Amino acid sequence: MNISKAVTFQNLPPEYPHSLLPEIQRMVQAAQRKIVVLDDDPTGTQTVRQVAVLTRWDVNSLIRTFQESDAVLYILTNSRSFLPDIVEEINREIARNLKLASTKTGRPFVLVSRSDSTLRGHFPLEIDVLINELQENFAGILLIPFFEEGGRFTINDIHYVAEGDWLIPAAETEYARDATFGYQHSNLREWVLEKTSGRIHPEQIVSIDLDTLRLGGPTAVMERLMKLSKEQVCIVNAVSYRDLEVFVAGLLLAEATGKRFIYRTAASFVRVRSGLDASPLLTSADFNFSEGTKGGLIIAGSYIQKSSEQIAAVLTLPNVVGIEVSVPRLLQDEACTIEIEQAVERVNSSLKDGKEAIVYTSRELISGGNAAESLQIGQVVSKALVEIVRGLEIRPAWIVAKGGITSSDIATKGLEIARARVMGQILPGVPVWEAAEGSRWSGLVYVVFPGNVGGTQAIAQAVEILTHARKSN
Repeated sequence: MNISKAVTFQNLPPEYPHSLLPEIQRMVQAAQRKIVVLDDDPTGTQTVRQVAVLTRWDVNSLIRTFQESDAVLYILTNSRSFLPDIVEEINREIARNLKLASTKTGRPFVLVSRSDSTLRGHFPLEIDVLINELQENFAGILLIPFFEEGGRFTINDIHYVAEGDWLIPAAETEYARDATFGYQHSNLREWVLEKTSGRIHPEQIVSIDLDTLRLGGPTAVMERLMKLSKEQVCIVNAVSYRDLEVFVAGLLLAEATGKRFIYRTAASFVRVRSGLDASPLLTSADFNFSEGTKGGLIIAGSYIQKSSEQIAAVLTLPNVVGIEVSVPRLLQDEACTIEIEQAVERVNSSLKDGKEAIVYTSRELISGGNAAESLQIGQVVSKALVEIVRGLEIRPAWIVAKGGITSSDIATKGLEIARARVMGQILPGVPVWEAAEGSRWSGLVYVVFPGNVGGTQAIAQAVEILTHARKSN
């Protein structure tokens, strides 16, 4: 049942009376643990700034980042685009390499398995593999899908997606009908039972409710966490960043006693667990494009309705050239090659003329007969978009990539980004990276635009900010 957001929030207990972020920052600094975020697509950087992102996880690269003073490290796994056997292999390798890097540098770490705030992803597979490989006697698995920037709230263990003035149970949204990661339950207790196929029993699942957070505070949270044992699943309710602050303060108190937890969360948790302050959105003044820089490029592969509406809005902007790529043709070998070549030619021409080009897939969703086949179709489409980027002869001023799988493949395969620095967010929940040395185009501004974030005008707004910055330099 949809419920009123305003009425629901009004009837909740008042928030904890003061910020706990200074205390969290002190405890994070004292612990000196590296907070390692395994991100199943690049959109998980949507709440942080000035942190490193790695797209490779060899031991030497990890050692170098463990030696840096930064508290946070993101590792882009892009696991949501892979089949389970590959996902298991990726997570197992990363866990082993993290243990080696930690041993060699003497720096301990905590692990965040960051996934989608609308509950799509390889759960419990990724958590199972990490626990098995790390062998740390985890007391609990903390499930925290709250994501304020995207309107994702958890109340009475039910996860909601905000649409306008209403809170819609997550299982009643289009995200729950995902061909690969669909689900039937909005109550997170029932969702866990569904995803674990009954392996976890109801009595093994507990939760921390809003009364505990808002009336009990960090001490009450710590007391609840201290009771967890043997990898119990603990659902964390939250509707605000203050709720997360209270939870994290209690979590750090529990961890200081030696308790160990593994986190399965959305993006908001990472900022608070890291002790990072909220930062203003990036503006045109934050971008420094050199004189004579060519046009920008938008690559859109996400299929949800919200993405289609956003693409339509971009096509109405002046100086934008629309280039549609036919998915049915991409699924035919000979036609695919021609479709890619034609798109590359049109993009190069548009950039040369100083125009912004948007390459987008045809909007009719083509699914396979099962989850694996649907995932493979997505991989074919993403590969074609990568080939278009690799075929460019002219460096764009900036690139906006729409959709998690699309933005990951463009970054790693199209732009050869091994490391990047998160500049901040251009819109709420929309991170901007700067490609590091060694990338195809060092210093490139790369906007990671999640498929499930923003209103109809969101991509258009980002394009206008970037275009204004380019023309102002």
